[in-house]
Amino acid sequence: MSVLSTDVLIVGAGPVGLFAAFSCGMVRLSAVVVDALEAVGGQCSALYPEKPIYDIPGHPRITGQELIDRLVEQAAPFVPAYRLNRRIESLTRGEDGRWLAGTSAGEAIDAAAVIVAAGAGAFGPNRPPLANLAEFEGKSVFYMVRRREDFRGRRVVIAGGGDSAVDWAVSLAEVASEVHVVHRRPKFRAAPESENRLHELAAAGKVDLVVPYRLAGLVGKSGVLEAVAVENLDGGRREIPADVLLPFFGLAASLGPIADWGLDVVGRTVAVDPATSATSAPGIFAAGDICSYPGKLKLILTGFAEAARAAHAAHDVARPDRPLHHRHSTDTGVPGL
Repeated sequence: MSVLSTDVLIVGAGPVGLFAAFSCGMVRLSAVVVDALEAVGGQCSALYPEKPIYDIPGHPRITGQELIDRLVEQAAPFVPAYRLNRRIESLTRGEDGRWLAGTSAGEAIDAAAVIVAAGAGAFGPNRPPLANLAEFEGKSVFYMVRRREDFRGRRVVIAGGGDSAVDWAVSLAEVASEVHVVHRRPKFRAAPESENRLHELAAAGKVDLVVPYRLAGLVGKSGVLEAVAVENLDGGRREIPADVLLPFFGLAASLGPIADWGLDVVGRTVAVDPATSATSAPGIFAAGDICSYPGKLKLILTGFAEAARAAHAAHDVARPDRPLHHRHSTDTGVPGL
């Protein structure tokens, strides 16, 4: 097994993890970023990519996906290595004090320090219990939308009744050839204005509300979807011709293997020293919603500050022979690694 070596392993590719990658670069540390989702962005991309955020400094209004795109661009000069769609399954400390992580993809990552920026833990989609689902995943079944244009002219079935399902139904109705929304009940669990807009589109014939129905099967072969089978509460079954299925049943969050790393776990968070973001394990730091301390304020901007502190503290671990003198970016610019 080949081993990927880096200064810092960052667990989580949400906004805080991405800013941690930038912060590491600013103190001349290399970084590898690992995330369980198939794309960077965490909840910002998976749950509310087109919803506005109003409390990011310098941005009176910015969508979740726009924020992620800016953070990726900001970290790009330091070329962080992204390892997505996998989890850190094991983490052990060697006699030399470095950490060796094993991923669910069978990789090994050697790092001097670790920054855990996993939000509320490892996120994964709640998958519908459909036969042969894995055959279609990533080809015609998707759990998140990266670009609306990818669905232009396609027949889309959306399953779910929450904000993500309703918001994407409203948005994709502008570009898809057909949009069908499958939900078990007539009432949706979405913002009232969004649900009102959905019903307006349904009345105009631009969205087909398939209620009360539930998913029953996938029709197609080799990952190419031809139709989605649904059934009502009485067992009545029908097939909806479709090119794409978007099941929006939320994300399941769990500390998962993080709970076994010997850290001081408080509920579903990791206790840290607020001065350094250090956990109870030497060389492991935490930032964002995953960490806790007295007076903790769960905001993205708080996570940014914690990530910056973690990167500076990680420098002392990864490069103890190279003193770090704090200087403002207006003086240093973007340093090279």
